[in-house]
Parts: sequence; C-alpha cells; structure tokens
Amino acid sequence: MNQQQVGVPVFKLYGDALEWPTPDLLHCESIPKRSRLHDWVIEPHRHPDLLQLLYLRSGWALIEVEGVQSRIDDAALQVLPPLCVHGFQFSDDVDGYVLTLAAPLVAQLEAHLGAQHPVFSAPALYPVGDDQGYLDTLFDAIDREYGQSAPARNLLLQSLVGVLAVWLGRQVLVRQAADRPVRGEQHLAAFNRLVEQHFREQLSVEEYARRLGITTAHLNTMTRRYAGQSAQALVHQRQLLEAKRLLVYSSMTLSQIADALQFSEPAYFSRFFKRLTGQTPSAFRQQR
Repeated sequence: MNQQQVGVPVFKLYGDALEWPTPDLLHCESIPKRSRLHDWVIEPHRHPDLLQLLYLRSGWALIEVEGVQSRIDDAALQVLPPLCVHGFQFSDDVDGYVLTLAAPLVAQLEAHLGAQHPVFSAPALYPVGDDQGYLDTLFDAIDREYGQSAPARNLLLQSLVGVLAVWLGRQVLVRQAADRPVRGEQHLAAFNRLVEQHFREQLSVEEYARRLGITTAHLNTMTRRYAGQSAQALVHQRQLLEAKRLLVYSSMTLSQIADALQFSEPAYFSRFFKRLTGQTPSAFRQQR
C-alpha cells in the first residue's frame, strides 16, 4: 500500500467489506439509499480500483475531494477516480445517483473515447445546466435496468454508461476549448504533473526544469506568472499537503512521515512544516 494512503478507510462500496457485491462491472444506487444509513454523512474514504460518478439531481451536498471541500446546490456530476480520497455531506432531501464502475469497464470506455477525452483520470465536477433533463432520463434508465433481470441487460447497461461517458468527454472538450492554454500554461500543467509524480523525491528545481526541457529561470518566470508562486514554493505546497494528509489520516510517527517524504531527518521535516504553517506537525495533528 502506498504510504500516502495509510489510515484512509478503503471500501468497495462505502461501509461494505472489500468484496465486490455484484457480478456486473457496475453498481448503481440512489444517493439516499446509502447516505441515509449514515445520517447523510459519508466520511472521507477511497476505493482502490473503482471509479465513481456522483450525480446530484436536487438538494445540496458538501463534497470533499483530497481535502478540498465545496458546496453544490445545483445539479452536477462529480467524477471520482480510483484512490481519490473523498467524502460527502448531503441534505436530507437529496436526490440523485452514485454510479460505480469497475476497472475493466473504465478501461473499455477510455479506449473508446481516446486520449483526447481524459474523462476519468482526475477528479472533476461538471454542472449539468440545460442538460439536466437529459441526464435525469439517462440515470433513471441505468437505475431501472440495473434493478431488473431482462434479456441483453448487460449490453444495454454498458451502452447507457457509454452514452454517459460520451457526455463527459464532450464536457472535457468544451472546457479545453474555453481554456485554450498558451504555451506557458502548458508548461505549468506539465510541471504540475512532474511534481505529482516526484514530490517525495526532493528533486531540485533545476532537475524539474531539465526534465521539462526549459531553463530554471524560465520555469520560475512561468510559475510566478500563472500560479503566483515560485517553482520551489509549488513543490513545497505539494509536500506540505501530503504531510497534512498523513498527519490527519494515518497513525504514522513524525519520523515515518519524514522518511516517507524523504527528508534527511525528522527535525528538518518539523522545521519545514512549521515554517510553512506556523505550527509544529504535532500541534497540527492534535487539532484534528
């Protein structure tokens, strides 16, 4: 198990054991069916090999994704990739669905969509706007077919989910067209991907720049322009986020956390944490 995920509850479906409860490659249920059992609060957890699509049709929800919380009051579709730490709080009049897809089905959908539609690779929230009636009908059809046994059921379910994947893929294209990143923004995106892959390795800014094929000065100019911080500060913020997650979600000692983030010694890690937060790691943990 990756150390960054230690202590975060792991479920197939929230509150259940690690056995997949169905021979299907998907599972569909209403939001109230499971959340009502937990007083409308789903604590932060993760799924090792399942992707979830949460469709909020009405009511409101507080959605926490990787420690960042946002409130949703209008119809929206939230994408939650495997291993993404997430939790929810719902109003007691909430309506909508949670659609869970197993890895083989996700891989099949990704192959059909192609690389230009990175639908399932990262958490994303899509307001549905004028398409609500369309998605209401689609999710109702998935739920109805899932709950019965009829000829060609599996084919129809996968076809309906394919329609949903196409809708999501088109939303990605709309966002990409609206953003139209300039070259500097593309470099920033590439830098962020590198940081995500290597932030535990204590790479220098010079090494990040080398891997991007640009100079260190250009990297810093680009991050200050588009992110408002130096490249080193962005790396430190990612390391800090990981440290906070381990302090909150795991029982690892400070020495173990320092080692996981490849600090040379625990004292250096503690100074790093206090410099960026104003408090020691131990004080931060005690407040949670």
